[in-house]
Amino acid sequence: LLLLQGREGAFMVRDSRQPGMYTVSVFTKALSTDNNPVIKHYHINETTDFPKRYYLAEKHVFDCIPELINYHQHNAAGLVTRLRYAVSSWRKKAPITAGLSYGKLVINPSELTRVQEIGSGQFGIVYLGYLLEKTKVAIKTIRDGAMSEEDFIEEAKVLMKLSHPKLVQLYGVCFENTPICLVFEFMENGCLSDYLRSQRGRFSKETLLGMCQDVCEGMAYLEQNSVIHRDLVCWNCLVGESHVVKVSDFGMSRIVLDDQYTSSTGTKFPVKWSAPEVFSYSNYSTKSDVWSFG
Repeated sequence: LLLLQGREGAFMVRDSRQPGMYTVSVFTKALSTDNNPVIKHYHINETTDFPKRYYLAEKHVFDCIPELINYHQHNAAGLVTRLRYAVSSWRKKAPITAGLSYGKLVINPSELTRVQEIGSGQFGIVYLGYLLEKTKVAIKTIRDGAMSEEDFIEEAKVLMKLSHPKLVQLYGVCFENTPICLVFEFMENGCLSDYLRSQRGRFSKETLLGMCQDVCEGMAYLEQNSVIHRDLVCWNCLVGESHVVKVSDFGMSRIVLDDQYTSSTGTKFPVKWSAPEVFSYSNYSTKSDVWSFG
């Protein structure tokens, strides 16, 4: 069933070979060296005390199996990947849009007009465009084969839970065309790194401090809402009118339960901006976001 799904993080909880015990099986391509997927099996262990508690990794122990699954859906924490999509013999394959609020987020392709390419990176291309022919927007698409649509949609699922004046606003998602795209508010002065270089020496100390404060306010809001950004770099901060800076690019962000996130095997990260614990243990927290800011 997991091979038929073919989706990173597809999982099922099944009876173990040991009577009365359970095993979590999860599909991943992270360990593959030849593009052949791997299914990893994790025995659900029980503590010896009473009442029994359950764990996959001894550091993270839970009162019941649903709590364990919920935790590992947010945090790999020793697993090869997060538990992303529950699979069973009776359940149809969930669409990649599962978890999105259709009424608020879905944009019809006829409502979008692309004007020109304004940026590109390893995973995608960003276009200047218009929504309903009047609102300037940034349209973010993925390159063919650069990343899965499921991972791309993760950014929308995070952003739909957030709203703050110092975070770049998500207007919606367009699914009907290929590739799918995310539609954001347009920040006319582009990324912070390019803006500072192009205007070198022209800003007062007060203006520069104001930019720092903008980022601080956005990141403080994320912390208050249990979100770890994990990719806070200067090119992921965008500049609008009056030097206002907003935090963007939530593709690596995670909503966490205990201010800790352990990334999956093989996860890429911005080396220059990452805290020591990310290098050593693949551990992220709001503290590692503070390191990136510094």
